This record gives sequence, structure tokens and C-alpha cells, in this order.
Amino acid sequence: MSDMTEQNRPPSPENVKRGGGDPATRGRTTIADGVVEKIAGMAARDVVGVHAMGSGLSRTFGAVRDRVPGGSKTVTRGVKVEVGEVQTALDLEIVVEYGVAIADVAQAVRENVIAAVERMTGLEVVEVNIAVSDVKLPDEEDEEPESRLQ
Repeated sequence: MSDMTEQNRPPSPENVKRGGGDPATRGRTTIADGVVEKIAGMAARDVVGVHAMGSGLSRTFGAVRDRVPGGSKTVTRGVKVEVGEVQTALDLEIVVEYGVAIADVAQAVRENVIAAVERMTGLEVVEVNIAVSDVKLPDEEDEEPESRLQ
């Protein structure tokens, strides 16, 4: 019977590294523009004072699309993104409620969008540009009348 020294003993299974290191470094994750657009759209809509997203024209077409059977509301309306490997930049077009401080709403939207996108994607948000395209007045209808849409 031979005596096995520490050097001659096979390594125990818990000491064997397989696959070449940390699992987090094995492979690449890519995030589509549409994913970031959805996250940003939802985060922007959550801010008090934001009535809608997009320009009047895109909201009109969206209202028509929403009425078509099988059509669905799009959370990406009014959101454009550029996604790189580690960074992203966003452009948002919003409609604010009458009476709110636009600068405060824009700041809150920017903070909420940056927090949501960075938390959910791990991408660094380098900029969030916000264009206020309209103000929703208290006596205005929410969507264009159907007669104007036909």
C-alpha cells in the first residue's frame, strides 16, 4: 500500500475550476433598443404631471391603432433610444398637464428614466433629452375626435 502525498492526490471536485473562470464573464449580453424604449416609456409615464407621450400626430395614429382589433397600446410612443455596448442615450417627447412646473416634471422624468434603465439593463445612461410637445388643458378631450381621425 503506497502512501499518497498531498502533491499526488487528485484534486477534490470543489477545488476544480471548470469553464475558465467567473460565469459572469462567459458570453455577451445585448439589449435591443425596443427593450430600453419600453422601460423608459413606462418610467416616464409613472411621473406625476406627464399626461401622454409623443407628438400630436403620433398620438393620433396611436389612437387609431388602439381601436383596431388586435392593436395594442404602445409604451414606446414618444421614446427614441440609441443603445451601445455599455451606454445608452434617450430622447423623450412628452405632453404635460396644465399647471405643473415643466422644469420639475422634466427633472423627475429624467431621474425616473435613468434609475429604471440603469437598474434594469446595467447600461449607463449618458443623456435623457426631453421635448415637451404639448400641454393638456383641463377642458381638452383626451384624444382626437373620431370624425377627425377618419
